[in-house]
Formats: sequence, structure tokens, C-alpha cells
Amino acid sequence: MKTDTDWNDLAYFSAIARTGGLARAAASLGVSAATLSRRMKAFETGLGRRLFVHGAEGYALTADGRALAERTRSMEDTARQIAMWRDEALGPVCVRISAGAWTALDLAERLSEYWTPAAIWLPEFMYCDLDLDIARREVDIGVRNRRPDQPWVARQQIGWVDYGVYAANERVDGWIGPSWDAPVTPSIRWIQERYGPQIVTKANSPHLASALARAGIGRVVLPMFIGERTEGLVRVSEPIAELRSEQWLVSHHEGRNEPPVRAALDAIAGYLARR
Repeated sequence: MKTDTDWNDLAYFSAIARTGGLARAAASLGVSAATLSRRMKAFETGLGRRLFVHGAEGYALTADGRALAERTRSMEDTARQIAMWRDEALGPVCVRISAGAWTALDLAERLSEYWTPAAIWLPEFMYCDLDLDIARREVDIGVRNRRPDQPWVARQQIGWVDYGVYAANERVDGWIGPSWDAPVTPSIRWIQERYGPQIVTKANSPHLASALARAGIGRVVLPMFIGERTEGLVRVSEPIAELRSEQWLVSHHEGRNEPPVRAALDAIAGYLARR
């Protein structure tokens, strides 16, 4: 058995554990899937432990694999902190921010209201309707529509989001529904449950649904901070009480103290609170 573990093998293992498969891990690491497979087989042999169960759904972790993944999680976090420390000397540090479709769009469109090129952080926006893993530092900051309950997450509620029904005009009475592969958000579920038989067309993206609404095809539900400023749409309902949601700004409880992340948190929180 090897007495010293190769740090690269640990990084490769951690990427597979995080992504759940060779192809995604290989893409994130910039190596071939064949190389990654070969390295992991040798890694398991050297450790004398089976780390993965290879199946049609990807690389599932064994009990030993899960135990090692818990240990490499802190390694990834430390590597991220070192990279951020290194990058501080080279200029603004990239801070990864995830949010749902409309909040991400709003943050991007109004960037100049809370960030300038002179800031010590550089925004990288990641739209995702799923909560990317802050524990593994897939993102540095997340904007969420519910209070997170993980103990390692720092959180602050920064307000509420209200939703309304929008259309090109009040005469439009059909609805735009989700395609089969669209994320089922609370607003999508609200449309399906109340107006399913009146759906006249479907889209797998909220931006496409908004475009269809502007074309007069049907009605759509939008957060009011977007709907009220979208040209070609008018609100045809009162705010929908049951869709009102909290808005939380979350980050890793240790990562939030890194100066670039702290600066980004303060800037984004201030903007969202003003909005």
C-alpha cells in the first residue's frame, strides 16, 4: 500500500464525488474521462479500499467513499481559500453568485447600481433553479427563496418577493405553461393547478415564457420586480398572496469572512434591500 497519497488523486476523487460521474468531473478538471478512470482505479488499489460502485447512473460512493468525501470537502474549501488569497494579489477576485432566473437577470441588469470595476471582487453569475452546493464552494453567495437550514450556512433575510399575472393586454386569456423538462417552481405549480386546461403553449425557460407573453400568446406569472419594468407587459392581477416568498442571502459561514466575499455580500444585500 502507498504510504503517501497523491494530492491530485484526492482532488480527482473529490470532483467525482461532488459531480456524481466521470464526464462532469473530467470537464470540471480539464482532463479526459479515460485518464480520470485510470487514476481512480489506481487510487483505489493503492488505498486498498473500494470508493465507488460503478453503475448506469454514474459513480455512487461506497461507505469508504462517503467517509473520504467528508474529509476531502474541507480540502476543497481550503484550496478555494488559497486560490482566493493568491488571486487577491493579481487584482479583483472572482465571487460566484447563484440565483433563480429572474433574480440573476435583475442582478446582472442592475450591476452598476452596486458594483464598479474598482471593487475588490469580480461578479460571476450562475443562474440555477437548484441550490448549488455552498458547502463545497460551488458558489460563494446564493440568493434563495426560503430560509436555509444547514448549520454551516450563514444567512440573512433581505426582504420579500411578490408575484403577479402579466400579459400583453387584459384581453389575453390563455396561459403559458411549462414544458416537461422545465423546473417546477411555485409559480409554475400555481398555473398548472388553477389554469392547466387553459394552457395554450409551453416553454422550458421563464425568459421564453415572458417573450411569448409579450407576443400576446398567453398569460404568465412573474416576480413584480421584473414584471413591472418589462416593456410590452401589463399586470392583470393583484399580487398573488400565496406566492409571496422570503428572500435570503446565504454564504459559507467561514467563506463570508474573506474580504472579496464580504464586500460582495454587503453590496448585494444593500441593493436587494433597496429594491
